[in-house]
Amino acid sequence: MSAEHVAPLPPGAPQVSAEEFKAVFRHHPAGVAVVTLRAGGRPAGFTATSVISVSAGPPILAFSLAATSSLRPAVEATESLVVHFLADDQRDVAARFAARGVDRFVDAAWAPLPTGEPVLTGTTTWVRCLVEDRIAVGDSLLVTARVVATSGPPEGEALVYRDRTYHRLGAALG
Repeated sequence: MSAEHVAPLPPGAPQVSAEEFKAVFRHHPAGVAVVTLRAGGRPAGFTATSVISVSAGPPILAFSLAATSSLRPAVEATESLVVHFLADDQRDVAARFAARGVDRFVDAAWAPLPTGEPVLTGTTTWVRCLVEDRIAVGDSLLVTARVVATSGPPEGEALVYRDRTYHRLGAALG
């Protein structure tokens, strides 16, 4: 559903501001991932806390990025990408790939797959995906992608993001 197809609110319906909406999701913890791809023959990537599982059969995930992201044209053009699920000791990687105006691959440990996409080392796991669809939604681009390869079962603990801060998960309840 594109932004043009969003049904308008009825007259007088209560509205939630962008700041109120952001505050709700800042409090909601999310796993931290880095999405990498080839763009113009070079490695490119960004941090994402919006990765979700969509379907197990076939295996499809989704993520979003801001419509104003400098990598939006590359994501719109690519056929494949890699989603890396970061380990709890990779806060520096998450911060580097979230930074603007820097070469995110300088000092990053990575190697290209035979298919060309850059793969970061030290993550809990990664999945290679073929892009299925790109949908403009509000002020974001929603991307769905079919998982076609994985580095295997996750190893180690996941990095989590909540209230603009990186966290480790604590002990399981009950």
